[in-house]
Amino acid sequence: MKLPDAFIDEMTSTLGDSEAGKLMAALATDAPVSVRLNPKRGVRPAADARSVPWSSTGYYLNARPAFTFDPLLHAGTYYVQEAASMFIEQAFRAIGTTPQRVLDLCAAPGGKSTLWRALLPDDCLLVTNEPIRTRASILAENMQKWGHPNVCITSAYPSEFAPMCGFFDIIAADVPCSGEGMFRKDPASRAEWSEGGVRVCAARQEEILREAWRALKPGGTLLYSNFTFKRDEDEG
Repeated sequence: MKLPDAFIDEMTSTLGDSEAGKLMAALATDAPVSVRLNPKRGVRPAADARSVPWSSTGYYLNARPAFTFDPLLHAGTYYVQEAASMFIEQAFRAIGTTPQRVLDLCAAPGGKSTLWRALLPDDCLLVTNEPIRTRASILAENMQKWGHPNVCITSAYPSEFAPMCGFFDIIAADVPCSGEGMFRKDPASRAEWSEGGVRVCAARQEEILREAWRALKPGGTLLYSNFTFKRDEDEG
């Protein structure tokens, strides 16, 4: 399925013809398969797995196995996750302080929350939240598989955390977005993309950040992420 013309035009304007051409070529290739090991489970990577450079526990696989039928997955020994999402580890290490309370605000299905739990000190409280209840149940299941006592799973909108003024040392907001980062993995997402959708997402992101900011401790860290290239949803 063809990439949206408006997307191609903006990337060309932003990156230039050469770099935009490389991006379009990359989006036409198959997405690599990557997993992240649970450091508490003591499982070793496959012999032919390649390390993800920015992750201490992430690995690329040469082929995609039938994950659904693997008991090790259901036992929480590893999590199937895009390698780009594992970059949170580098962001966390750059913070340079030891947090006591962390909020993962838009957490389902749980990939980033399981990573946060693996990175954080054992005595740190992780509140992992998903506003949509059907998705929150998936989040709860994956966090239970990963296993850790200092996790609180909630299903609330960002405004409901606002009264907790200055409570969290770190707030991670992996916000809903127009999803250009899915163009490679899910070609159907190209047909769902629209410039109107970008505007809606940007407004929603601003609202999420405005409410989340109130619950952040003075001097704390707000880690904002999404999977789109749009300036309106990133730098904007």
